Amino acid sequence: MLAVLAHAVVLRYRPNIVMVSGSVGKTSTKDAVAEVLATRFFVRKSDKSFNSEFGVPFTIFGVPNPWGNPLAWLSLMKNALALLLLPNHYPNMLVLEVGSGKPGDLAQILRIATPDAVVITRLPEIPVHVEAYPSPDAVREEEFSPALALHSGAPLIISADDSYAFDRAVRVSTHIISYGMADDASVRIIDADFYEEEGRVVGMRANVKTGTEEGSLVVKGSVGTTQLLPVAAALAAASAFNIPFVEAVKALENYEPPPGRGRLLRGKNGSTIIDDSYNSSPVAVEEALATLKSFPIRPPAGGRRIAVLGDMLELGRYSVMEHERVGALAMESADLVVAVGIRSRVFASVAGGAEVILFDNSQSAVKALPKMIKEGDVILVKGSQSIRTERIVEALLANPSDSVKLVRQEPEWKRRP
Repeated sequence: MLAVLAHAVVLRYRPNIVMVSGSVGKTSTKDAVAEVLATRFFVRKSDKSFNSEFGVPFTIFGVPNPWGNPLAWLSLMKNALALLLLPNHYPNMLVLEVGSGKPGDLAQILRIATPDAVVITRLPEIPVHVEAYPSPDAVREEEFSPALALHSGAPLIISADDSYAFDRAVRVSTHIISYGMADDASVRIIDADFYEEEGRVVGMRANVKTGTEEGSLVVKGSVGTTQLLPVAAALAAASAFNIPFVEAVKALENYEPPPGRGRLLRGKNGSTIIDDSYNSSPVAVEEALATLKSFPIRPPAGGRRIAVLGDMLELGRYSVMEHERVGALAMESADLVVAVGIRSRVFASVAGGAEVILFDNSQSAVKALPKMIKEGDVILVKGSQSIRTERIVEALLANPSDSVKLVRQEPEWKRRP
């Protein structure tokens, strides 16, 4: 019923639709793309990371997640019917994040709406949700499937650094616009580095070049080269919709990465937290560890690099192998590795020079970790959603009121065990 009503709304108002798909970085990319397109369109974007066959209709109707509230569901249905029966000033651009947890999920979404442009973020070697699919390639095929729904010549925006996306893109008759670090990217990121103010890291900076035009970008509040990829994708989307480069760069001054994606927060005892607690997968942990390893730590207040890593879930038969690989990377990137969860216990077996501390769950880590933090420590916190590592971040905050900046702070989430 929900899908039928959402499809009917799309047919009535016929907005332009940009779909954002891929294994990592979808929410950040969706937010940055919407920021740029809002300079020329009346834009509505997916709320948070609501990207399922339920979340996409919520965006189309313009309603929040009703969760388990019967009255909220009734209000949702009334809103949907009002869109169909009454005159409305409906957005002329929808930026929809779409995701899949099992085979066929994206096919259901594509029956609701057909994209006019598609952004594919990353299609990594071992993608998240792989345990529900026969192979990693099957996951990549599904996540690329929105591109197959494009009309001939429509914009397909892909990562120039991702061979899996590129190999698939050349098989479709679309207008390919690439973005990333590669020399041949249509929108190329150059000279990426940490951005500092008054000697303190507050974000990322880079130059960006497209054709004959070049500009500079600063993304405040989060760290990691991955935080620059969404703004590059947004500039690619701007070119697809004929928004001038200078205007698009200006619009991105307002962009701020969503919670739990490499966000910088002040921690206890003068420490710094890199809050990457939204979710976790092998490629995402690898990138986060690279950020931790290169994060500037200077005397006299310089402390330790601490990696707090929760289990990576939904990896199926690849779980042990990927936890071992990530564990080895963590030993090279941190002075102290804190493993949270049963799967992460394998980190102790690959211990190198780093100290390893094991916790069964986030609740036990919350009780012990705050006492271990010293001045100048830089603490990366990352784990799959169900591990709830945002609770660890909350316990490490210097200012408890900063908890509003964390993921999963809705009452519905807070009530969950």
